[in-house]
Amino acid sequence: MAVDVFAVIAEPTRRRILDRLRLSESSVTELVKLLEVSQPTMSKHLRVLREAGFVSSRIEAQQRIYRIEAQQFRAIDDWLTPYRQLWGTHLDALERHLDGQQDR
Repeated sequence: MAVDVFAVIAEPTRRRILDRLRLSESSVTELVKLLEVSQPTMSKHLRVLREAGFVSSRIEAQQRIYRIEAQQFRAIDDWLTPYRQLWGTHLDALERHLDGQQDR
């Protein structure tokens, strides 16, 4: 079953987790404290992120340490590429139009 990466990152708490993990690897305990959510809630969100490929974990002593994984973000970036090109084309046309207005 294919994962809808946009559905996964649509949830605000998951985005906050990703924002935090972007800065550094963190344990579940650290994430619970920093994001002020319950441990069961955090575990559920981390499981969704892990199953979708956004994060991975390793065991260190008695803690599970999470880190961000880039592959799913590349998939999002690949999906956005044609839209960036479309926006770029429209912005270039707008710039030409505005430059033409200044010449008048």
